Amino acid sequence: MRIAQLLMVLFYLAVTFSAEAQTRVQLTLKKGWKFSREDNASASGINFNDASWQSVEVPHDWAIYGPFDRSNDIHRMAIVQDGQTKATEHYGRTGGLPFTGVGWYRNRFSIPDFTGDKRVKIQFDGAMSNARVYVNGKEAGYWPNGYNTFYLDITGLINNDGKENVLAVRLENFEEQSRWYPGAGLYRNVHLIVTDKTHIPIWGTYVTTPVVEKDVARVNVRTRVHASGEGNLKLVTEIRDKSFNTIASAENTLSKADMGEFSQNLAVENPQLWGIKQPNLYTAVSRLYENNQLVDEYTTPFGIRTLEIKPNDGFYLNGEKIKFQG
Repeated sequence: MRIAQLLMVLFYLAVTFSAEAQTRVQLTLKKGWKFSREDNASASGINFNDASWQSVEVPHDWAIYGPFDRSNDIHRMAIVQDGQTKATEHYGRTGGLPFTGVGWYRNRFSIPDFTGDKRVKIQFDGAMSNARVYVNGKEAGYWPNGYNTFYLDITGLINNDGKENVLAVRLENFEEQSRWYPGAGLYRNVHLIVTDKTHIPIWGTYVTTPVVEKDVARVNVRTRVHASGEGNLKLVTEIRDKSFNTIASAENTLSKADMGEFSQNLAVENPQLWGIKQPNLYTAVSRLYENNQLVDEYTTPFGIRTLEIKPNDGFYLNGEKIKFQG
């Protein structure tokens, strides 16, 4: 099944299953990708023929398939820290993997019933590197860093009424841009995210635990909101334990004085602390309402713990001294 057909089915299920499911749709684009190491300026175009390209699944790292050769990472220099006074050849800093050069990725997807009343973002968890992203032949954005997650708002580039969209990504790794093997290609997941115009943006929540005691912990959740107009906004936040049971909740309305940000304090009784041996996690579920209609839902995993650095002593996690090794 072509990726466009698969996405149409998934979107149909997501937007028709229930009222709550209409708030946010997030899909991970794993299949349907075409890949080439040939640098072709026309590869960003809608009508470009990629039939001869390699079919791959993402995450994908083009370098791990070789060929491996020490000439891939040879460099000539004097390492003064080792007492060298003359430039000599050195090998092995990147394992001889062929990560340098250009790689192109292409995919196709559709969003049924899309008419521009939604917001569409594409998120790359890891693209090595110097990513140029194109949607339907137009450049959507550029991101140089290969390690950081980034996202782009591609709403204005999406075709209406369920027509097929073409996604193209050009990556380029330069020689001597890394002192170790950095990876190559779309080596982490790619997500397509569709929300209402009024929504919680990506990374729109900030969770802290300013008070942590044995019998109770205070959790502060700050939530940014992108609003479409003058509608009345309400945020309901629930904290859920590892079994997804609700153990605390808060409800607030947003006023103009809040400047598009909610701040909520919640109490968690008998908190299960995050630690090295037992990394307990909680989940903050944020539901955003506009004029009493649910428009978005956003989840944030977090841990409750205390951190302390004592001068001339060391680092303490939950009151226990932790020694770093390495």
